Amino acid sequence: MPRIIVGNLVAGMKLLKPVTDKNGMILLSEGTVLTDKWIERIQDMAIEAVYIDGPAQKTIPKEEELARLDERFKHVEDLPNMKLLKKLIKEHIEGLYVQ
Repeated sequence: MPRIIVGNLVAGMKLLKPVTDKNGMILLSEGTVLTDKWIERIQDMAIEAVYIDGPAQKTIPKEEELARLDERFKHVEDLPNMKLLKKLIKEHIEGLYVQ
């Protein structure tokens, strides 16, 4: 469920969550397939970002994510709970990159 900045929206994307105004009024319901016209209207409403249905876009290569994980845990990975936590996070990261 990626949160997409309005400037990056593309026609054909489908809303995962409704688009609401600052008072909570629903402007577009979940499941709406965006058109160029809807995207223009969302931009005119000064909405920052919306939730789009679909997998999150991966902007960082898997190897870099795993290297960052190793770096973050290098001082605590000998602790049993931290070792388990690192293992779970690694599995999660690897799952994100499965095609």
